[in-house]
Amino acid sequence: MEDIDGIVLPGGESTAMGLIGTASVHDGKNVWEALKEFTATKPVWGTCAGMILLAERCVGASAVIENGQSLIGGMDILVCRNYFGSQISSFEMATPPPPSSSSDEDAAANTTTYPGVFIRAPAILAAGKDVRILGKVVATPCRQAAVVLNELETKIKNGEKVIQMGVVDALERDQGLHYKVVVKPHETEEEKKEGTDETDNDRDGTISLPGAADGSNAREVICAVQKNHILCTAFHPELTEDYRWHSYFVKMVAESKNNKAS
Repeated sequence: MEDIDGIVLPGGESTAMGLIGTASVHDGKNVWEALKEFTATKPVWGTCAGMILLAERCVGASAVIENGQSLIGGMDILVCRNYFGSQISSFEMATPPPPSSSSDEDAAANTTTYPGVFIRAPAILAAGKDVRILGKVVATPCRQAAVVLNELETKIKNGEKVIQMGVVDALERDQGLHYKVVVKPHETEEEKKEGTDETDNDRDGTISLPGAADGSNAREVICAVQKNHILCTAFHPELTEDYRWHSYFVKMVAESKNNKAS
């Protein structure tokens, strides 16, 4: 991989990717080890499943995997797999465009929203202080994700530090688990002025989940982030004819090459 300047980790099945990546061995190291070395120094863009692989923490991992979801890491985010639902729940919604560069042309192009295609997509629940949040959307978690979030909130209240958490069997627990709609109370004017960032993690790994929106169980979740040379999007830009996110990543790669040359 020495001759590669940047790499895209695409959407797909993150569980299968993890199994193959940690099992395959080439020149004494498996694919995951090679990707971790690459990610440490060169631009990487993870979309959907690729975003999951680049996360440091993951909930909603497949219950059939003995050691949980295998992660490459590098991005200090907490991801919830399949937050938006199953394959048949795929949809498109308006999302924030990539950041504009200093050029007037880029600034003009990024005044409109971006068509985010979500296919059994994950969501970012929390991001570290050194992670730049590029986009957020308000969305209701699917039934299974709602159960996972309920379990996660219980662990947080108990003071547990969560790195990995598997899927809670929604069907098995449906008989005894009552879904509660968490309604965010209306903020007072003073609370609005104070304003706290609920998505930041403390340095010790403490998680603060986004609250539900007024009158519903929808949450504001993160759909795009960047940390230095690592980029993540929950949606699939390759399935649109809008190339703004691709152009943004190409510029990241070009800047990385120029910095190394100088």
